[in-house]
Amino acid sequence: MHITHKASRLLLRRKTWFIGIFQATLVSCSLIVAWLLRFDFSLPYRRILVLGLPVLLLARIATMACFGLFRGWWRYVGVRDGLDVLKAVGAGSLLFWIAMRFAFKAIGFPRSIYLLEALLTAGLLVGVRLLSRALAESVQEDLSSNKRVILIGAGAAAQTILREIRRPSSGYVALGCLDDDRSKVGIRIHDVPVLGTVDNLPSLVTSQSADEVLIAVPSATGAQMSKFVSICNEAKVKFRTVPALKDIIAGQVTVSQLREVSLEDLLGRERVQIDLASVRRQIADRTALVTGAAGSIGSELCRQILHYGPARLICLDQSETGLFFLRLGLDGRSNGAEVTYRVGDICDSERLRSLLLEFRPEIIFHAAAYKHVPMMELNAHEAVKNNVLALVSVLSLAEEASCKSFVLISSDKAVNPTNIMGATKRIGELIISSRPTTGMRCVSVRFGNVLGSSGSVIPVLKEQLRNHHTLTITHPDIKRFFMVTAEAVELVLQAFAIGDHGDILVLDMGEPVRILDLARSLIRLSGKSEQDVEIRFTGLREGEKLKEELFYEHEKVLPTSCEKVKRTNGSLRDWSELCHQLEELRASMSVDGAEPVRAKIKEIVSEYTFQEVPATKRAGEVPAEVRMKKAAGHD
Repeated sequence: MHITHKASRLLLRRKTWFIGIFQATLVSCSLIVAWLLRFDFSLPYRRILVLGLPVLLLARIATMACFGLFRGWWRYVGVRDGLDVLKAVGAGSLLFWIAMRFAFKAIGFPRSIYLLEALLTAGLLVGVRLLSRALAESVQEDLSSNKRVILIGAGAAAQTILREIRRPSSGYVALGCLDDDRSKVGIRIHDVPVLGTVDNLPSLVTSQSADEVLIAVPSATGAQMSKFVSICNEAKVKFRTVPALKDIIAGQVTVSQLREVSLEDLLGRERVQIDLASVRRQIADRTALVTGAAGSIGSELCRQILHYGPARLICLDQSETGLFFLRLGLDGRSNGAEVTYRVGDICDSERLRSLLLEFRPEIIFHAAAYKHVPMMELNAHEAVKNNVLALVSVLSLAEEASCKSFVLISSDKAVNPTNIMGATKRIGELIISSRPTTGMRCVSVRFGNVLGSSGSVIPVLKEQLRNHHTLTITHPDIKRFFMVTAEAVELVLQAFAIGDHGDILVLDMGEPVRILDLARSLIRLSGKSEQDVEIRFTGLREGEKLKEELFYEHEKVLPTSCEKVKRTNGSLRDWSELCHQLEELRASMSVDGAEPVRAKIKEIVSEYTFQEVPATKRAGEVPAEVRMKKAAGHD
């Protein structure tokens, strides 16, 4: 709810009337006191006094209005305001004398009253202003330990924050608001003025001695948030932002909930809107199992699935520690569901069969997989074992346990793969799309990098920045598709709800983001300048591409009921032939070295390209030819 111009004018008009009536009362008192002083504290000639009072009030109000004495800024009164009072009183007295002498022929009006009343009126008008300033400054001294803040935004979020700031225990003092809507400049929100536009921030931070900026624009796009961050950095002032828009609407925002601006705020892409009703219909009162439940995607899957009221949720992961922390995070969020935690490896078919027959899940979200490209380049056998052969086993066992729906988490690295991880993910997609069904619906979901997932580039850069180390990036032009974890999981759930058997569902992720730009944003968000932090380019790692893709050229992209989610069926394979190739792939793992495995993968995924990795190569080794460079040299 925005403060309208009509409301602001009404508020200002009421304040002006109050100040006008108050000052008219002071003038009336001055005239009466002057009369009492002139006639030894008696009130003779009351007829002349009654005649003179309204004339005096009209004269005083007219001249005070001319000299701007109805403004409510008394806490900032200075010498100039005192001079304005004297001018207004002098002009008003002259106007009063002329009116009484010539207009009303009140020759008998005591001449000394003109002087006494003027002195008393001037003293009272200046006195109340000085008293107001003294009181304001005494209160300001009490609040000297509070942070002086400027708000970016003058809408509903700003109103909510300002209400919180007005509480005595907030620890903040609001100096003003800024908004790019110029029509709002000059209005007041909870008695706090809109001082100008966002571009005025650097000068206002200096003139107002602001300690911090609060960004109260929860609906800001990535481009808008980038602008706010850039201007705050230019002004060399700390800044924070409000939580999500849904929290603003729910009225759940307080000053204590303000948070640091994050990279998620700067992505600049609209969040996917999922069909909550269709997801709920598919999950409510059913048993769901999440493999890889302790990972970044798996743990968020568990959290979101519980919102839709499953009868039971089984969280499976081989990491005991990961499950321990997942359980701590999910405590109190079960929403009536029975949540079970099981330690197990998806490559252990007997353990998996036992679990599936015990719980008989109707839905399986398969998030267990090896994902780190350089590590899998050095461990090709394990990548195939976990990402391919275990998937075949899980599918067979799931069907044996009468599972109804199976969702595979894939990756954009499965498109024209140049590494083992991406190639195994592509084989997983082929298995899902080609496998005949006897009642179990299987779909796969393909998306880009998850911003902030464990081991991904952003946490690594944050750690380097935190420890004042050089930021390491493989190449100045490397780009990736990014999405936040919650958004990735929403896509998985939407795919589960709308996908047909064999579908690959892909998020329309917009344009890829340059890693170097993300690094620079991180530097700005940390309060540093790019000149303070060195960036070193280490060269592309084994199997790494400069830019990922979302679709093969031969794939037909089709719309779905969700605008931002596309559908493709990929290349269907003859299932018996694919099974034969998978058996050959399994057999190739008994031969020493990764090359037989790579060659067999190449037979299955013809688009897979690779280079032989020297046996002496170690993960993380930096090529000797790579030199130290500054980020600015690669714009």
